[in-house]
Amino acid sequence: QEQLVESGGGLVQAGGSLRLSCAASRSIVNIVAMGWYRQAPGNQREMVARVTSGGSTNYADSVKGRFTISRDDAKNTVYLQMNSLKPEDTAVYYCSAIVKWETSLENYWGQGTQVTVSS
Repeated sequence: QEQLVESGGGLVQAGGSLRLSCAASRSIVNIVAMGWYRQAPGNQREMVARVTSGGSTNYADSVKGRFTISRDDAKNTVYLQMNSLKPEDTAVYYCSAIVKWETSLENYWGQGTQVTVSS
């Protein structure tokens, strides 16, 4: 069964750092892009960072210069290094993978991991 498993969330003080990991099951191949999204209470889910299979990255303006996305294709894993965290970064963070199957593109989601930044 195809799945994404996230880890690395937690509670950190403002200015601190966290590293999120997302491992895709081995049955997930032909990943076109992987990314991180977040959703705070009362808000819509928003894109935080994304990396394509070619290595191109893009970031939300609010995290540029503070967050870095990277991927390890050998481990089918994507990471999000979050530095200089702010209270407004508090949210549930979700991993996403866009996978190309023979006749379609499918978007898979992880279960989410909570990140809480205290002031």
